[in-house]
Amino acid sequence: MFKFQSLMSYMMPAHFGPRYAGPGTSGWYRDVTTMVIPYVTDREKLAAYLPEHFEVAEEAVITVYFACNKQIDWLAGRGYNMIGVNANVIYKGKEETLEGTYSLVIWENLTDPILTGREMQGIPKIYADIPDHAISQNRWTTNASHFGNKIIDLSLSNLRAPSLDEIAFMHQKSQGKDTPMGWRFLQNAGKEGVSEYTTFPSENHFKQVMLGEGSVKWNQLSWEENPTQYQIVNALADLPILEYRPALMTKGATNLLVPENMPRALK
Repeated sequence: MFKFQSLMSYMMPAHFGPRYAGPGTSGWYRDVTTMVIPYVTDREKLAAYLPEHFEVAEEAVITVYFACNKQIDWLAGRGYNMIGVNANVIYKGKEETLEGTYSLVIWENLTDPILTGREMQGIPKIYADIPDHAISQNRWTTNASHFGNKIIDLSLSNLRAPSLDEIAFMHQKSQGKDTPMGWRFLQNAGKEGVSEYTTFPSENHFKQVMLGEGSVKWNQLSWEENPTQYQIVNALADLPILEYRPALMTKGATNLLVPENMPRALK
């Protein structure tokens, strides 16, 4: 008869045993290139998609980001791409108040990180086809699609090195923020599901940071075009882009398992 081993990590199908843990299975993503595009949106429309205990921060900012992740330890050196959407929020729980970002959705082009993120950390991950970014005449582009229909187009142009004042300002804005937070909801069989709010911090080490001008184009989709995601795409497309903020391109590494700041449920 199958028996669980204490202190081990399991995912479905659990009866084949725990997840492998050994040399090389750290949380390090050794080669990460990102495009980060923030913009101001309508406060009331954004608030409609935040669950209980979350409210829109002082500025109603949406950040759309792309990450080309390579040389990932827990994938034995493999990689994948992702496009995520965060909102600036304040969490007011029963025991703690936190300021940071709330993850509205993350598209990824590999099943394995989708399942681990959804089941174990409550990250709202779903699948999409996401190519590596392309660079032409100092313009960076990428996109996401599903069932052959485009979800989003991203572009980044006019890249330049930030000034010392701009670097200091970006560092100051990130201090004391929990980034990101999310809602872990897993439907039980025939009943209400597991519901808890989580935070899943990471540690970034940048080798290069550039500022630029970003552009986001959402595509409205029908049920026939994307039967499992169209309501997500259309909801995000309906959040107006009122003003773009300076966009970023970064290159470096990311660690998802920081011993002193591990993923946890919020109180």
